[in-house]
Amino acid sequence: MTSVREWIYSGRHAVGERWHNAPRWMRWAVIAAVIVFFYALPNREFYQWLGPIPTTGSNFGQVLFTISIYVLLAVGLNIVVGFAGLLDLGYFGFFAVGAYTVAVLTSPSSDLKTLWPWLLALPVALVLTMISGVMLGTPTLRLRGDYLAIVTLGFAEMIRVAATSSEFLKGQRGFNQIPHPPGSYSDGKPIFGVLDPRPYYWLVLTLIILVVIGVRNLNRSRVGRAWISIREDEDAAQLMGVPTFKFKLWAFASGAFIGGLAGALFAGKQNFVSSQNLELLNSIIILAAVILGGSGNIVGAIVGGGLVAYMIERFRGIEFFGVELYEYRFMFFGLVLVVMMIFRPQGLIPNRRRAAEFKDRRKEVIVGG
Repeated sequence: MTSVREWIYSGRHAVGERWHNAPRWMRWAVIAAVIVFFYALPNREFYQWLGPIPTTGSNFGQVLFTISIYVLLAVGLNIVVGFAGLLDLGYFGFFAVGAYTVAVLTSPSSDLKTLWPWLLALPVALVLTMISGVMLGTPTLRLRGDYLAIVTLGFAEMIRVAATSSEFLKGQRGFNQIPHPPGSYSDGKPIFGVLDPRPYYWLVLTLIILVVIGVRNLNRSRVGRAWISIREDEDAAQLMGVPTFKFKLWAFASGAFIGGLAGALFAGKQNFVSSQNLELLNSIIILAAVILGGSGNIVGAIVGGGLVAYMIERFRGIEFFGVELYEYRFMFFGLVLVVMMIFRPQGLIPNRRRAAEFKDRRKEVIVGG
């Protein structure tokens, strides 16, 4: 088993070295080609040549929209878990805050009857989600490890219970007729309609690119260096003069912003929000996506979020000896996680520091054995 692990690591390390040593123009050309590929992906004229990759049991454009939402959430949670090293089990609560804020301000079934357009409600949802992140973090971020995880889990459950039992939030009846994002074609037909999910996917994909650029710049700034120091050794960082509490709040607020953005986009696409969308399993799936892709690496979070969402949706409509495989999707998902934790505990695409840590631990195990 050790030889298999070494082979996998050496292969990944060689690819990583070639990528970092490649000319700058070549790396930008590869990135541009990848972006063009994903923009073309929802078009039938393109994905019909991709063999078994497109889903057969559901609309592939809708699946791509779901994948893009998972990717956006994984990038946001990666700030909290991967960069700052804070274990958050209730991240989906921020998604709920964003979705419900849009629903309350725009839906005709809301008690407020404000009937705002989606675009006007969006910044309010983002601000309220960031405030909720700060409000959650202020009394709890002095906790660490398992204790912080339990508190964040409680936050997500509070949101779910409030949404289920509150008459103001409509429980399982939910909010309907939530307006879609604005925009229309030259003939007056709305860009963001009900039947075609592709414009929503393109919108989320564009926002993912902008978010990734922002997170990447933030991670390379003084804030990102503070997050890394907190993740590696919070006590040492505090002794060196890093205001750890302040930067942990930064991480929570930044992650909450992205989670709220995903929730607002989801509400605008689905046209409906209810407490049935707020299962605890969603938070666990997003956390698993970050770990699967490679905690602390933006590309790893993107890959992890995309793979997890695709794995779950790929089994829809597939039967094996009369058995609907979609019913066992989480069993297959769990098996993949178990195999990954055995052979790639650092994730598919870990950051360099984390990969070096696992390499050193592997050497210690070999020497000790």
